[in-house]
Amino acid sequence: MRMFLFYFSLLVNGALGVMHKSQSVSVMEGDSVTLYADPTEIQKADLILWTFGPDGTRIAQFNRMDHKISLYKEILDGKFRDRLTLDSKTGSLTITNTKTTDSGLYKLELIGKKDIPSMKFSIIVYAYLPVPVLTSYSSQCFLSHHSCLLVCSVVNASAVSLSWYKGNSVLSSISVSDLSISLSLPLEVEYQEKNTYSCVINNTISNQTTHLDINTLCQPCSAAGLSTTFIGVICAAAPVSVLILIFCCFHYCKRRWKKIREKQHSQEDIPLTDFRPNGSVDQQDNGMFVGDEITSVSVMVGHSVTLQTGIPEIQKNELIRWTFAEYREIGRSPFVVIAEYNKSNNQQNRFNERILEELELNHRTGSLTITGITQRHYGYYKLLMSSEGQRISKTFSVVAKPSRKERRKTCPL
Repeated sequence: MRMFLFYFSLLVNGALGVMHKSQSVSVMEGDSVTLYADPTEIQKADLILWTFGPDGTRIAQFNRMDHKISLYKEILDGKFRDRLTLDSKTGSLTITNTKTTDSGLYKLELIGKKDIPSMKFSIIVYAYLPVPVLTSYSSQCFLSHHSCLLVCSVVNASAVSLSWYKGNSVLSSISVSDLSISLSLPLEVEYQEKNTYSCVINNTISNQTTHLDINTLCQPCSAAGLSTTFIGVICAAAPVSVLILIFCCFHYCKRRWKKIREKQHSQEDIPLTDFRPNGSVDQQDNGMFVGDEITSVSVMVGHSVTLQTGIPEIQKNELIRWTFAEYREIGRSPFVVIAEYNKSNNQQNRFNERILEELELNHRTGSLTITGITQRHYGYYKLLMSSEGQRISKTFSVVAKPSRKERRKTCPL
């Protein structure tokens, strides 16, 4: 029993001899902080050693034997360069111009002839708090209920709480830990000038407040002074009004599209001229094919289109030629050869480098496929077929087909 008490006493005394004292310190970014040592314990130490972080990286020390202070400025990539001061008399460590990255564990080791308790300091460096921003998203006005939806938000916040107050009472609150994120907190506010609302962001040592100006963010309802009977009449007539609105929009869209189509057809009345690959005009018919029936083809940008010849298969001695002309003023729209195929020698030629990659000529039917339509592909495409002394021609007008988004621009629905 005596042996047990003896070893127990040694265990307790030993534990007390190396006991760690711990303190928590909070400071605003940019300020200075001093970690104070126990002056009575300092006198017993031959070596005063300060470390930082979980790995115990040495950042400063004072050796009483040779009265030498050492500040390790270059450790941790110069993290504490020119920002540390060690007091040789008190052993206290001062950190100036603090940064949020200085937050962490600091340890004071006192080494002497006897065991001296060490000290731990847990430092939290808070960044300056952003000012909360208030935004109005929507308003509701119905009979006597007048309110609007507000959102209070902050960006790049960490270790803070964001709260809505009505007077001195907390209405709602949200908190975030050490992560730096954006916070948003909504609130539906009654439009009553006598109420005072504010949004507050705070941490352990500071806060920022933004007061709500209801007259600025929450507009009063224009129907607030109307009688209940009159509002009821408006509500009863609402379904009929909606039907009338839809009817009017339908006829507006119909007239709008009719004008667009008339404009497209008016462009298709431009006379057409056939040019050879070398730019010379066919003298036999003066390049005019006035009798052609123009087929309009609508296609959206990015899509593909195939211009059909209408024949099941090209005969042995037939020559297929496709020409192209842009939309221009009358008489200034030359046709240039873009592709041709000679069945007799199975030879294909393509001439226009500008749209060469997007063209594909079918050797069996002579049809022309244009892939990946862009603005430069819109215009006139003329098919010329020569077989046993006869000439056949067809003309296609490739026009832009409006997308759904463009249709919405011309139609309010």
